[in-house]
Amino acid sequence: MKKVFVDTNILIDLLADRKPFSKYAIEIFDKVEHGKVELFTSTHSIATTHYLLKKYKGENELREVLYSLLDYLNLVAIDSDIIRKGLKSKHKDFEEALQIIAAYSVKGIDYVVTRNLKDFKDSGMSVLSPDELVKFI
Repeated sequence: MKKVFVDTNILIDLLADRKPFSKYAIEIFDKVEHGKVELFTSTHSIATTHYLLKKYKGENELREVLYSLLDYLNLVAIDSDIIRKGLKSKHKDFEEALQIIAAYSVKGIDYVVTRNLKDFKDSGMSVLSPDELVKFI
């Protein structure tokens, strides 16, 4: 089973049904149910997803949807160690630095999936777009 770190934009694509991107996000999460992939994301991604989507969904509905999403995701806590490493990293975007460091903390991670490929280009990790990941797995 492949281990995949999911960037925030994939979560937002899924929950906001941002077409045409949501198609691939749905397929990725469907692969969890079929035992083909194990998904990880950071606690920061959950908080950011909530922050961005609360303008479009009611608070109770959004919390319920995020709670249900946790059945598909393993969370990587953004702790003081990751924050410190992110602040000292050479990545220009602090938020992406946190994501990269969180992804590296997952033992045996195979891929990061994101639509912001350029933000991860210097991460040293295998980074795929959602459509590429769906083809691979």
